Amino acid sequence: SSFAQPAREFASTPITPITGTLPPGLRGSLYRNGPARLQRGDRWVGHWFDGDGAVLGVRFDGRSARAVYRFVRTKAYVTDEAMDTWTQGSYGMTIPEAAITIKPQPVRDRLRHPANTSVLALPDRVLALWEQGHPYALDPLTLETRGQDNFEILADNQPYAAHYKRDPETGEIFNFGVTYGLRSQLNVYRSDRQGRLQHQTKIHLGCLPLIHDCLLAGRYLVFFIAPVRLDIFPLFANQACFGDSLRWKPTLGTKILVIDRETLEVVSQGETDPFYSWHFGNGYVDESGAIVGDMVRYDNFSTNRYLQQVGLLDPQTAAPGTLWQFRINPQTGQMLESYALADVCGEFPIVAPDVVGRYARRTYMSAFRPGCDIARDLWSTIACFDRNTGEMVVADLGTQRYAIEPTYAPDVDDPDRGWILTVVYDCEAHCSEVWIYAADRLEDEPVCRLGLPGVVPMGFHGCWASAVE
Repeated sequence: SSFAQPAREFASTPITPITGTLPPGLRGSLYRNGPARLQRGDRWVGHWFDGDGAVLGVRFDGRSARAVYRFVRTKAYVTDEAMDTWTQGSYGMTIPEAAITIKPQPVRDRLRHPANTSVLALPDRVLALWEQGHPYALDPLTLETRGQDNFEILADNQPYAAHYKRDPETGEIFNFGVTYGLRSQLNVYRSDRQGRLQHQTKIHLGCLPLIHDCLLAGRYLVFFIAPVRLDIFPLFANQACFGDSLRWKPTLGTKILVIDRETLEVVSQGETDPFYSWHFGNGYVDESGAIVGDMVRYDNFSTNRYLQQVGLLDPQTAAPGTLWQFRINPQTGQMLESYALADVCGEFPIVAPDVVGRYARRTYMSAFRPGCDIARDLWSTIACFDRNTGEMVVADLGTQRYAIEPTYAPDVDDPDRGWILTVVYDCEAHCSEVWIYAADRLEDEPVCRLGLPGVVPMGFHGCWASAVE
């Protein structure tokens, strides 16, 4: 029901605790992105990925908090708002008849840019990210849209994807983007902490895969190329949308690509069993020199159908994704081992930002409440896997509440302390709240709950920007 009506923006507004108190060391800004409008006129989106992106910003100073929520004014948003309909094709919708052109369009031009997937906080701007285009720059305080940002160097056919990785010591930002075409390529980027692009490379793929995330592990970047391939013929004939043109081909297996983070050159390539994964949690290099990482793993691509049905408000496909750990030989690309860490179904694994690319004791994620029907439900709680104990701790949010991806916020005063923030939608009260947990005690009640001025629909990804003092 959080999707039933388009979200309403709200200007910067003080928000106060419903229960508990704000931690004094929680100083900085939480940014969250996700689809907030799934209908225009009488036409509903074809997939959850299609909705117009809106960014929530919550600013904490240790004593109080303020929240602001705004749609990203993409070119598509402005046009569609004026026409009160969807005027372009998208991940889940074919191109409207009025927009079909005789001239062949590249894949990127067949998809509207919703700017709805993730956010990257830089010192002077916040970027709203999406898979197949350049990000949109927002004002960090007001979230006013400034316009598209190509980092002063990226070509139109070089997308900047939604799943960057940031090194906690150097501040370097690693990201990628897939260019679809006759010579499809994986663009890999390295930027400094200010967001200035320092180095990029283009890797020929030889196929049309769906690559959503990457892994930073010590000196390496790792990509899994699952056996999902884009069939361009129904897409270019406008007989099927992008999402419906993706084919699951398990006989291809999953390709492994290991890249040196300094040179951005390919170190090795390998192959393993077929599976699909949207998201990695984290990675590191162990004492033997092997890459160790974790991910939410699916046996097939049915997760795409589930996410489509979520956008249509009618989920009915069971797509169990669980947290797995794996080890890779970086010199050969060989998968040394891979196994499930827990049987809790969930998504959106994250770690504390100061251990990205290094060993992390805890992995946090959104999870389904134990005992629920995962074919019909959404992620309704958050969980933490503790590698020291081997246990998965699941928070108890109560019934009829749904939590989006957790975000880790370091305590400014105590480097050994952190906080887990999530935005919770309460179905019965039809309201949204920010819940704050002690990062090492999800089994306890939240230390603070803050009411938001309006409903924030279930979304995708976010980030934390600590206050500069």
